[in-house]
Amino acid sequence: MLPQATPAPIRTAALFAAGVVLLTACGGGSTTSSADGGGDKADGFPLTLKNCGRTVTVKAPPQRAVSVDQGSTEILLSLGLADRIAATATWSDPVMKGLEKANAGVERISDNRPSSEKVLDKEPDFLSASFASTLAKGGVAPREQFEKLGVPTYISPADCVGKDNSGGGDGARTAPLSMDSVYTEVRELAQVFGVPERGDALVKKLQARVNKATDGIDGSDTSLLYWFSDSKAPYLAGCCGAPGVITRELGAKNVFDDTHDEWPQISWETVADRNPDVLVIGDLSRTMQTAESAEKKIEFLESNPVTKTMDAVKNRRYVLLSGQAMNPTIRTVEGLERVAAGLRDFGLAE
Repeated sequence: MLPQATPAPIRTAALFAAGVVLLTACGGGSTTSSADGGGDKADGFPLTLKNCGRTVTVKAPPQRAVSVDQGSTEILLSLGLADRIAATATWSDPVMKGLEKANAGVERISDNRPSSEKVLDKEPDFLSASFASTLAKGGVAPREQFEKLGVPTYISPADCVGKDNSGGGDGARTAPLSMDSVYTEVRELAQVFGVPERGDALVKKLQARVNKATDGIDGSDTSLLYWFSDSKAPYLAGCCGAPGVITRELGAKNVFDDTHDEWPQISWETVADRNPDVLVIGDLSRTMQTAESAEKKIEFLESNPVTKTMDAVKNRRYVLLSGQAMNPTIRTVEGLERVAAGLRDFGLAE
């Protein structure tokens, strides 16, 4: 679910008057790294890769990266790169457990989407984001504007591979998301920063957690609903984003697997009619929409005349997840672990 915020106006002239020292992004078409044998270049650099329909070239491992979405930041922190993050922005949750100390030393320039000026004030040599809309018109600024200034940009493949973002909203999946897209992001960011071995190690840890969480579980008789935010016009998960990964791994059914929209807004009457066995509820720390926290969501569910008669509500079958665990990030694994544990606790899976 993309954080919904009204970005600060983007003043194009300010981008070109920033006066920052930046890397120059070159053209190219290679999908792998290419070494420049001369001078004191780092091994494997310049690095050229394909990313969300663009060719990105990084001349040297970044030293002043700005990560403008929480999911991207948590990957960099997990790779041990806190000392090379100049700033971060756009957070919906507390930082992932185990990363508190590393994150404490990283400046957060905005809880929501920052202005392009704030980003450029940090003199970045690399920009990463979780969502295509973050680095587009209406977001921080289009990728082209940063690239003209020599700042390479990177967007999570999970938000563009097998996904159509042209229709507005949160986009629609043309193919189901898999964890492979998340693993690709981990490995590519590790490669960009010149620490590929850390990326491989992190992917192996995530894969081991997935295998452990799903070992012996069978949720084939269980239906799930994922509620991210908003009580008035709730954002609920469609078939094929991060909640789809969780659902498929558990062998369960998403009651809205008939829509490919990432986070469609669906009426409570329709929800009650489909009567899911378990409600997976986003527990967000932000305050941008109604019913962000799990506490507020449950209060609504148990008082609303339409929803309080649902089986999951009457039996209080709730699984609480961070917003990041419901997005395509490394914390999707955290979401899988918690939903698997919930199904076992409710006696709904072997």
